[in-house]
Amino acid sequence: MLERLELEAFLALAEELHFGRTAARLCVTTPRISQAIRKLERRIGAPLFERNSRAVRLTPLGKQLRDELRPAYDQISAGILAASHAKPAITVGFSSPWCGNLVARTANAFRTRYPNAAVGIEEIQLADPLGRMRSGAVDLQLTEFPIAEPDITIGPIMFSERRGLLVPREHRFAGQESVSLEDLADTTLITIAGELVPRNWMDHHFPRRTPSGRPIPHGPATTSWAEVLVHVSQGVGVGTVALPAMVFDAWPQTVVVPFRDAPPIEYGLLWPTAGSNPLVAPFLAAIAEAAVAR
Repeated sequence: MLERLELEAFLALAEELHFGRTAARLCVTTPRISQAIRKLERRIGAPLFERNSRAVRLTPLGKQLRDELRPAYDQISAGILAASHAKPAITVGFSSPWCGNLVARTANAFRTRYPNAAVGIEEIQLADPLGRMRSGAVDLQLTEFPIAEPDITIGPIMFSERRGLLVPREHRFAGQESVSLEDLADTTLITIAGELVPRNWMDHHFPRRTPSGRPIPHGPATTSWAEVLVHVSQGVGVGTVALPAMVFDAWPQTVVVPFRDAPPIEYGLLWPTAGSNPLVAPFLAAIAEAAVAR
């Protein structure tokens, strides 16, 4: 008889095509995923995946098995949720409007697939990016990476966005096609306040030195994105942002100028390592599907 982990590992790996991401999605170790897949392949008597050091691909038999198992698995999962006496629920956090759009679209699809499940959506505040998760109020979160905390499990990256510099419309950078990370030495960078913000996250998004080592002046430390917009619009300083801010947070007093040499901002999933909400794994699968169609 097919074991649950074999089934879930196969279906998740068929979507992710990456053992590490599959393990993170199912909240188990990578060796357990490898073991489950090998066991399933021995049971069937043929390989389901072609794998080497560079890629993982489904074999024709693997594709056939995926197409046959997925509808049945979804139906069984929906039936279990529908039979629950207590209405299952999950709360998903997001840190920016473009993250919120993906979470909301996923939540709509998830409610259709699991009509007995309640899905809550909550904005995460900049000054306390992990507090709601650590309190148990949020089960899963889509946010800016990097995060490296011992009590938080890091999941797959969903998407990335180019980085830009938010400046006042009268700023000398406002008319340029692009700016460089070295230009930050000639600005005052608005930052995020907080003893609750992980230091590695702060250093990544609000560096204190340029790549050549020049110091970057830091200005006011804010607690919300609205404060950043106010400070920048009043000429107090500049802010680093993702380029979608040009659309979602456009103010007539500000301009977003793309960086030509900054790495993109990566947005990924995370959840409490000690968490046990059974809806996390299926929501991870749903958001991965939605991200592909993003």
